[in-house]
Amino acid sequence: MIVATAGHIDHGKTSLVRALTGVDADRLPEEKRRGLTIDLGFAYRHFEESVLGFVDVPGHEKFVRNMLAGVGSIDFALLIVAADDGPMPQTEEHLAILDLLGVSVGAVALTKIDRVSPERVIEATAEIEALVAGTTLETAPLFPVSSINGEGIPELRSHLEQQAREIAARSNAGNFRLAVDRTFTIAGAGLVVTGTVYSGNVAVGDRLLLSPAGHPVRVRAIHAQDRKADSGLAGERCALNITGADIDKESVRRGDWILAETAHAPTRRADAMVRILGSEQRSFRHWTPVHAHLAAAAVTGRVAILEGGSITPGETGLVQLVLDGPVGALAGDRFILRDQSAQRTIGGGRIVDPFSPARGRARPQRLTMVRAMANPDAAEALTEILAGSLGGVDLNRFAQARNIAPEEAELLWDSVDMVRLGPPRDPVGIARPSWDALRDDVVATLKDWHTRRPDQPGPEEERLRRALPHSPSPAVFSALALDLLREKRIARDGTHLMLPGHRPSFSTEDTALWAQIEPMLREHGLRPPRVLEIAEEVALDGRATERFLQRAARAGLVVRVADNRYFLPETVLALAQIGEDMAAELPDGNFSAGAYNKRSGLGRNLAIILLEFFDKRGFTRRTGDGRQLIAGASEIFGENDR
Repeated sequence: MIVATAGHIDHGKTSLVRALTGVDADRLPEEKRRGLTIDLGFAYRHFEESVLGFVDVPGHEKFVRNMLAGVGSIDFALLIVAADDGPMPQTEEHLAILDLLGVSVGAVALTKIDRVSPERVIEATAEIEALVAGTTLETAPLFPVSSINGEGIPELRSHLEQQAREIAARSNAGNFRLAVDRTFTIAGAGLVVTGTVYSGNVAVGDRLLLSPAGHPVRVRAIHAQDRKADSGLAGERCALNITGADIDKESVRRGDWILAETAHAPTRRADAMVRILGSEQRSFRHWTPVHAHLAAAAVTGRVAILEGGSITPGETGLVQLVLDGPVGALAGDRFILRDQSAQRTIGGGRIVDPFSPARGRARPQRLTMVRAMANPDAAEALTEILAGSLGGVDLNRFAQARNIAPEEAELLWDSVDMVRLGPPRDPVGIARPSWDALRDDVVATLKDWHTRRPDQPGPEEERLRRALPHSPSPAVFSALALDLLREKRIARDGTHLMLPGHRPSFSTEDTALWAQIEPMLREHGLRPPRVLEIAEEVALDGRATERFLQRAARAGLVVRVADNRYFLPETVLALAQIGEDMAAELPDGNFSAGAYNKRSGLGRNLAIILLEFFDKRGFTRRTGDGRQLIAGASEIFGENDR
């Protein structure tokens, strides 16, 4: 269990930690000289069944930033109030911070009771009860103690030990994330970083990333809860001995993260729920400059109000954090906002979506998505988001935003009623009603296309995708097209999509001309004549013949392979199948232009022209002197149904 002390300067936090653990948490020479805690101090108490880790935070107002670095992910808050002073300004601010962070398990230590009368203890107790009323620590027990004579220390220690046994161990779900709050070097070992493990687990030998820089690191050794260990778990304070090509003491700073690669998602914009303290004198306005504290990081920025333009003191609202530097924020992470001069705490809240857009942040559809993301249940949140996303949801992005590990993500996808599309490494999810609506849109759009353009076969894929009422991503549309093709609700003719049975209509003159040209193209087999040769045969000039063949190509009757070459669709398919057969016969699937020319009998120049056409259509890819297939012949050029 991680215990964070909180309270005003000189109220005995460090002395109390020393009385409870026997360890002096003040480690810096300056702290020893001045007799006050400046930076975070750490101490541990080992019991038979548990370990208590204490984070001793500074109480001076100048060091609230350091205090915030120590309370971002704790199990238990120990609010400390001196009996002689009673609650003071930093007591109130520290309590407000704990309340904003949602720390609901804790206790109050009324220190220095050896200095006051019993009546003053009763009076101070009443002051504390009034202070914590309405906060997350309202029901926290209070322990009068003296670090000098030891009065009350055994009772407080016993309570902490009992709490350590009762607090459920944190789930190890999610990717590993450790918030760095200290770095130092050890002779013979190298660089060590310390911090609290927010999620997941780590083991010696793991390869991780330093974020937001993105530098790879390897874990050489681990100390968890002040003991050498082979692994570290969520909720533990860990020291990691790390190494990496671009890593040294200067390159790792407080506020950085050591984490799994899939959790590396630095952001400067994040949607969040923010509560403004009731003690604020005025409403919190749009675009207010702030200091934002998340985990051990502190960064300046501004807050955009997403609804209403302002937030009344004591109220909660949706905002977008627009930060001046990248932070490793993920959904659910708690943060604190302080004013522009970093003199007072304004409010705090939790991250909802770390991938907030630069534009359209307050549009109704976007706000609907943010509210859905705010649902703490991942399955329910995803279901709500799918319902509002006709074009589908990037599932990897959703998992990364909520820190869902890959193996956990698979279980989540299976639990949600949706259609999964795309490759396994880059899946897209779409709600079934949305999927059915998109399928109907494709058919309706094609019907309208044929009505307005009866002389054309139908649009190519990209043009049809853009013509839909709600244009889906290319990956979603490709899956739609394949699904509808399998069901024969649509058909393919070369690169065009159409309704089954649709045939482009010609004028009487074009119909008569096609009756002359089609037999000629069929007669020449795999080597159709050039445009000028066709023109001579039908007694037309070259330009008129070219214009007709262009109309025939739009109708899907021919395929334009080059400026002077038009092939029947079935001829193109047959020539593509030759390449497919050749690739299947070769170990590496790579066939040369010369070998293709020999197999097809086209002649060298025409073979090269055709292979370049195949490259443009995405059937083949040139690799040196050869060609590699990247798709099936029928997939690109369609089945010959004429």
